[in-house]
Amino acid sequence: MKRQLTVEIWVGAFVLMTLVSLAVIAFQVSNFNSWKEKPSYQISGLFNNIGGLKVRAPVKISGVVVGRVVGISVDTKTYQARVQMDIYKEYNDLPIDTSGAVLTSGLLGDQYVGLVPGAEEEYLKSGDQLDITQSALVLEDLIGQFLVKFSGGE
Repeated sequence: MKRQLTVEIWVGAFVLMTLVSLAVIAFQVSNFNSWKEKPSYQISGLFNNIGGLKVRAPVKISGVVVGRVVGISVDTKTYQARVQMDIYKEYNDLPIDTSGAVLTSGLLGDQYVGLVPGAEEEYLKSGDQLDITQSALVLEDLIGQFLVKFSGGE
């Protein structure tokens, strides 16, 4: 009887560790990082097309995560997509002429905002907007252009 109780306790502990591990993996995959918020400042950019960009998508410079997308909306004046980004305070020396682009990780991977710092002496501050932006490259549009070009329209 005692041996059966010991086996049940070990099986229960193993199942509990498995469930905790699955929860941690699920939080990592979903970019859920609210328990380790970093001090940040907010900037925004207007894009003609953001493709599949989502809230909590990374903002990167040279492949290094420097912030997160915190909001996506439509600008009521230009009808472009307004993307709000939190940039970590440790990167508070981004030049005012920094440009942003919606990029894709791999061929069909998740989308993120890539920043390319400019050369100005003045730095971005909270509430500033990126003046130079490049929209997402939509794979369906490229395929459509390819088909039209090579469909024998000569």
